[in-house]
Amino acid sequence: MEQFTFYNPTKLIFGKDQLEQLQNEIPQYGNKVLVVYGGGSIKRNGLYDKVMLELKEIGAEVFELSGVEPNPRLTTVHKGIDICKTEGIEFILAVGGGSVIDCTKAIAVGAKLDGDIWDVITRKATPTGALPFGTVLTLAATGSEMNAGSVITNWETNEKYGWGSPFSFPKFSILDPVNTFTVPQDQTIYGMVDMMSHVLEQYFHNVSNTPLQDRMCESVLQTVMEAAPKLINDLENYELRETILYSGTIALNGMLQMGYRGDWATHNIEHAVSAVYDIPHAGGLAILFPNWMRHNVDVNTSRFAQLATRVFGVNPDGKTEKEVALEGIDKLSAFWTSLGAPNRLAHYDIDDSRIEEMAEKTIVYGEFGNFNKLGKEDVVEILKASL
Repeated sequence: MEQFTFYNPTKLIFGKDQLEQLQNEIPQYGNKVLVVYGGGSIKRNGLYDKVMLELKEIGAEVFELSGVEPNPRLTTVHKGIDICKTEGIEFILAVGGGSVIDCTKAIAVGAKLDGDIWDVITRKATPTGALPFGTVLTLAATGSEMNAGSVITNWETNEKYGWGSPFSFPKFSILDPVNTFTVPQDQTIYGMVDMMSHVLEQYFHNVSNTPLQDRMCESVLQTVMEAAPKLINDLENYELRETILYSGTIALNGMLQMGYRGDWATHNIEHAVSAVYDIPHAGGLAILFPNWMRHNVDVNTSRFAQLATRVFGVNPDGKTEKEVALEGIDKLSAFWTSLGAPNRLAHYDIDDSRIEEMAEKTIVYGEFGNFNKLGKEDVVEILKASL
């Protein structure tokens, strides 16, 4: 493995009835609090009232930013930054899923920036700091509750990019599985596809001697695959929600990727697709990832075969290594489809009319992918195979 330094300062507060910890955590940072949330589900399920009661108990002066989109928009980030600067916000509390947290990260950094946050997101400027922020997670999916990453969409220019900074780690994250009970079946499915995709992005690398990291990745995949079919038919099962919630955090808090860099090409391609068509992120991943795998199976066939045998139970007897690898890829796609995830871009009424445009967006910073460098022609092939 390669040399590495692991850093993750986020305090993880996990388990039932942990919301009262807000009273211990927030006063360390200030009294003026901006609460950021999405389309209103937290009001329908009662979580909003519970959060507001906790903030009232500490005498916080509360401001609100609602309506964060599933693919959070730059315009919403700008609204949050304006509130922070105008009202002198001292702490931001994200109550929601990964999109709300991603938006909050951009607001927190932008509030301390002289200039436009889009310049940070597009690598034209460097963050200088961030307002402190915490999260109350309501959706197991992105892992944004315990990492520094964020993805923001500029809908005016049809651009969507991931970014991150040492300043964009949450100070704390409260994860109560009960707060995920009301997540509908389709979003629950997408969340599990997303976390599995995060693990797979990290699994595909070219560094030698990573036996423990491999086994850790494989165990997370197996755990999600065991729980997923049960959970989608029993959405208020505490133990299943608990398992999936923790799996989503572990999948992308940096622990699986010590000593190497994962690939992340499929995420880059999906960002281009959803920047143009605004589709659910994990829906795009479910379609694209198996086709990225087929496109790259000859790069390191043994790695694909290892995944096939260890995770998907492919019997290698009498088969070539590539046959084992391809069978594993098919089993991954079939598993996601069995949960209810799509496997074709046609599911979202996407045809070949804007493939060139999407491919161009993937190479804005040049060739990409750490497992195998991809160019525009590679992306076109993957997108065509995904139609």
